[in-house]
Amino acid sequence: MCTLAVAWQVYDDAPVVAAANRDEALGRPSTPPAVTGTDPRVLAPRDEEAGGTWTGVTDAGLYVGVTNRWSELEGARSRGLLVDDALRAGDAEAARERVEREVESRAYAGFNLVLADAADAYLLRWDGALSVEALDPGVHVATTTGAPDAEGRRERVRDALTTRRPRSAAGFRGRAKRVLGDHDRRVCLHGHGYGTRSSSVVTVGARGVRYAFADGPPCRTPYRDAGGFARGLMGRSGDPGTARDGQL
Repeated sequence: MCTLAVAWQVYDDAPVVAAANRDEALGRPSTPPAVTGTDPRVLAPRDEEAGGTWTGVTDAGLYVGVTNRWSELEGARSRGLLVDDALRAGDAEAARERVEREVESRAYAGFNLVLADAADAYLLRWDGALSVEALDPGVHVATTTGAPDAEGRRERVRDALTTRRPRSAAGFRGRAKRVLGDHDRRVCLHGHGYGTRSSSVVTVGARGVRYAFADGPPCRTPYRDAGGFARGLMGRSGDPGTARDGQL
């Protein structure tokens, strides 16, 4: 059961801060975040079994993340490839429109999909019918719908992130990392052949994008700088490059 939290338009210097755990079979092959493409450039990890990704961000400041919905739906195409499609759409509104077209034309298993940039944020739910929710500014949490204790986990994570909410994006990132590594709230999982495989914390700031990645359960795996893009995101101008620590 995956966990995804996003603080949207909460912090002036960082309109999008997203934090997510990927829970998956321990033997499923994947690779850490890397940059692909040119227009846009996409920074995302890869699912080497089915293709695509579960989370990623672009040099234009579009963040996309997915959690599953347990249902009877069978998907002929990987949800990870749908995340790829959304990331390459340009912005959150265009990504929403692309997903709407995709689910009309191809079969997908159930999902919750978060799309967010500085201007817009959406939560799309697919269970055979698509619902689209335009998110208000605030902290939003999605888990694997239909999994045991999914709603309880969602509420525990949201409470942990919003009670005496940090005043800065840096403070929110620090708290999110601690929450994602928490066992008491059943956020960081350890099972037989299944558990929390990795964790991502993505920041879309006024001066660029940063991606921190833990290539293992975050309770014991340090987050490392996976790169990013330096850019005047609010104005959508300038050439993307690699941001230095402290630029956001």
